Amino acid sequence: MMLPWKQIVLLSITGCLAACTEDVIFQGPRWRTEPGDLILPINTPDHQATIACEAEGSPRPRYRWSLNGTLIDLGSDYRRHMSGGSLIIRNLDKDQDSGMYQCTAFNTLGSILSRRASIQFAYLDSFKTQSVRSAVNVREGQGVVLLCGAPPHSGELTFAWIFNEYPYSVQQDSRRFISQETGSLYIAKVEPSDVGNYTCVVNNTVTKQKVLSSPTPLVLRSDGVMGEYEPKIEVHFPDSVPAAKESVVKLECFALGNPVPEISWRRTSGVPFPSKVKMKNSNAVLEIPNFQQEDAGMYECIAENRRGKNAARGRISYHAKPQWLQTITDTARSIEENLFWECKANGKPKPSYSWLKNGEQVVAEARVQIENGALSITALNLSDSGMYQCVAENKHGSIYSSAQLMVLASAPSFSRSPLKALLKARSGSEVTLECKPQASPPAISLWKKGNEILQRTERITLLPNGTLKIANVTKRDAASYTCIAKNQFGTASATGKLLITEPTRITMRPTNMEIIVGESIVLPCQIASDPALDVSFSWAFNGQLIDFQRDGDHFERVGGTVSGDLMIRNIQLSHGGKYVCVVDTDVESLSTSAILVVKGPPGPPDKVSVEEITDSTAQLSWTPGRDNGSPITGYIVQARTPFTVGWQAIDTVPEVVNGNMLTATVVGLNAWVEYEFRVVARNVVGLGEPSPASAKTRTEDAIPDTAPPDVGGGGGTKSELVITWEPLPEELQNGDGFGYVVAFRSAGAVTWTRAVVSAPAVSRYVLRNDTIPPFSLFDIKVAAYNNRGEGPFSSIATVYSAEDVPSVAPKRVRARSLSAAEIEVIWETLPSLPERILGYEVMYWEDDTKPDTVGKVRITGNYTQVNITGLKANTVYYLSVAAFNTAGPGPQSPPINNTTRKPPPDRAPLNIQWSMIGSSLTLHWDPVVATEIESKVTGYLVILKRHRYNDIHTTFTNRTSAELSLSAGDNYLIQIKVLSEGGEGVGSEPIHIHKLSMGARGSGASGLRRLSCSFVLIGAFLCSVW
Repeated sequence: MMLPWKQIVLLSITGCLAACTEDVIFQGPRWRTEPGDLILPINTPDHQATIACEAEGSPRPRYRWSLNGTLIDLGSDYRRHMSGGSLIIRNLDKDQDSGMYQCTAFNTLGSILSRRASIQFAYLDSFKTQSVRSAVNVREGQGVVLLCGAPPHSGELTFAWIFNEYPYSVQQDSRRFISQETGSLYIAKVEPSDVGNYTCVVNNTVTKQKVLSSPTPLVLRSDGVMGEYEPKIEVHFPDSVPAAKESVVKLECFALGNPVPEISWRRTSGVPFPSKVKMKNSNAVLEIPNFQQEDAGMYECIAENRRGKNAARGRISYHAKPQWLQTITDTARSIEENLFWECKANGKPKPSYSWLKNGEQVVAEARVQIENGALSITALNLSDSGMYQCVAENKHGSIYSSAQLMVLASAPSFSRSPLKALLKARSGSEVTLECKPQASPPAISLWKKGNEILQRTERITLLPNGTLKIANVTKRDAASYTCIAKNQFGTASATGKLLITEPTRITMRPTNMEIIVGESIVLPCQIASDPALDVSFSWAFNGQLIDFQRDGDHFERVGGTVSGDLMIRNIQLSHGGKYVCVVDTDVESLSTSAILVVKGPPGPPDKVSVEEITDSTAQLSWTPGRDNGSPITGYIVQARTPFTVGWQAIDTVPEVVNGNMLTATVVGLNAWVEYEFRVVARNVVGLGEPSPASAKTRTEDAIPDTAPPDVGGGGGTKSELVITWEPLPEELQNGDGFGYVVAFRSAGAVTWTRAVVSAPAVSRYVLRNDTIPPFSLFDIKVAAYNNRGEGPFSSIATVYSAEDVPSVAPKRVRARSLSAAEIEVIWETLPSLPERILGYEVMYWEDDTKPDTVGKVRITGNYTQVNITGLKANTVYYLSVAAFNTAGPGPQSPPINNTTRKPPPDRAPLNIQWSMIGSSLTLHWDPVVATEIESKVTGYLVILKRHRYNDIHTTFTNRTSAELSLSAGDNYLIQIKVLSEGGEGVGSEPIHIHKLSMGARGSGASGLRRLSCSFVLIGAFLCSVW
């Protein structure tokens, strides 16, 4: 019996080493690359061929080669040499180098043979020199065969024919066929267009050579046309066709005849062709790819025309080279053991088997038996070690399976399987001490407790494999135990100590709990144990060990050596389940478990569907989602339309949908609107996730039930009545064919006049009629309609018809320039007119020749003056005034012109000096002098801002100095601007006066930033500073 222990080959009986058979490293040769067949052009460009061969092993394998069974002497062969294990042949010679090659790889552990590989040489000779072949005379309608007669060759050929001259080639069809077996051209029925010269083209697929025959003239005879005749099969496959497994089989069949025969195929067994079978060249070629055994059988080709039919039959036989079903594997056996190897292969015909040892035939003898692929060797000895090969062979090929046999012999050794120095066991348990030395053959073992040899008792069991078992151990069994192993090569022993401990107890266990999502808990797991034991804790959740590093966001183990408590933070629904605390010690494993129920808001309901829908209601149904540990107490129905922002809760009947209901009627819907519905469940924990949306469903149409709001109007031009309203949104239109009905009448009249507006988005209607008196009062109302009918009218509103524009222009218009950017315009108020005057409109422009560039200022009310601002400096402006009302402006006054003043100086006061004595601030600065294109300086404006009150004070002076009285308890900011006829100029940089500066002096605004805003208005002073 073989033990699974490591062994090492016994190189000499007296100096043996121990090794475990499980860890034997097999280092005999094994193939990485085996040779493959080569077909080479006879004139190979580099005149060199390489046959690959590579094996691995230790020591590194060496190689030798044989050709046709004869060892190649590479030492004396200048044309052949090896690179690694590959054979390189230079100056190739067809006669010397053709044949079957085999590679042998060998090292000190044995030899193996490769599969056999052939080298063949391909070539293609030229046709015999002949200017023109004999003419073929044939009658029209007769069939003809033009022979190719391929020249001597080796390697696969393909054939084509040229008609008259290149590049015109013969195109195959139902009438013409080129056999790739014979190379001949077959014409089923000759026509006058076939007359000409035909040249056979032969290609060698290996050498890529191409040769052309001499032309063969085809001539029509003049003795009449050939009559109709039945098909004559000229191309047919042999009676027996051998086909290899997985090869592509091609059968050819072509017939001469008049009319042109049609070709068909069948299997005589009646089995239909599988889909992989293809018909080519007008059915002249039957192709069977990936040939398998079920494709074998009798095939029939049928050629038929109206004169008759003919058939050809042949059998395709299946053959396959051997393929392994079972191979041999590397094996290590102890000396004197038996070996049994078996290899199995399939193939057609059935393969035979032979065995090789180190490349030599294994012969049956007393200890060695060979039968049907099985090799058995009894009483192994060291000389049986080596490389073995099982060879399966039939006439189509041979295959090799290789394996190494190692015969091992060693004295017992515990170097790789010593007894544990200290073995701990719980009191009352069963202890197993294994004695597994490495030994070949297996060793005989005995046990000692201390110095006493152990014998079998009721509690003590000694197994044949050397294992010692002690049942129901007690403190008295604690001792040192020694295993002694012996075989014919020597003796060895190993000793270990047995320590008996007290049982471990779980003192605090987790209990089943219910908890709400988001909370945190601690599951206790605490023990009492023997101090001699090493203890570890682990937790499993629903059968999977918890990874505290990966899942540290939620799980943490807390406690010490006697506590393995589990903290679970921010509990989620997925954390509900069974938790098991596992306590592992040196001698036992304990566990305790608890069920954690996590309660959370309900899961989303599902399958929300609309069962029935009207113009304002919908009957819904749904299926419940998970209650997540807490019963569902109710549902909320929500809806969404293209006109709403997101989902909105809607009214239902019943008003409150309890948790036992799975249907509800939604009410208050708008007609002719596309709705989506969803349902949200709730329980005592809270609201859950919403269900998926239902399919979009449109409510039925209905008569509009809402009148257009904000009905009014008025204004317009002469003889117009303008009626306006706010269009109804699409969700209130209630159906297709939507529009508005406008009704109006003169104030005090009884009869309404109606008008229809068919555009849903229109918000006004204008009635134009010269009979409408200006500024007359009308009653108006508006209703909506659609294809179902008219809705309600709005409340009656009153509006005025359009009025006439004022008929008189303002008089005594005059203008005065106030600054570089502002002109004041003044006019007289108009006397009482028949037309209303709502206000005045002042138009202004720069160029009198281009009055289009008009600016307008309109003021409402009875004003006679307006200031026009934002003008260009030193520019002539033309101005005109007109009165206006809702009908528009009346006639304009005659234009007048006025020129704006020159711009103020664009420089701020400079060199500002200041001094502070007590509360009195004195300022001095350099004067600003205007240029010719600037307005004259009229003075300066000193602007003072006090921080505490955030107020602004201004002081005007026509000097270049000023005195200000400041409060000692405030901070101030001061700026100086130049004043001119053109307005205010640029302000100086601000000066900061702090309350701590009393009694100080300074100049300018040193270190201060320039203000970022314009100081056109004092009220906007220092807008960016504060």
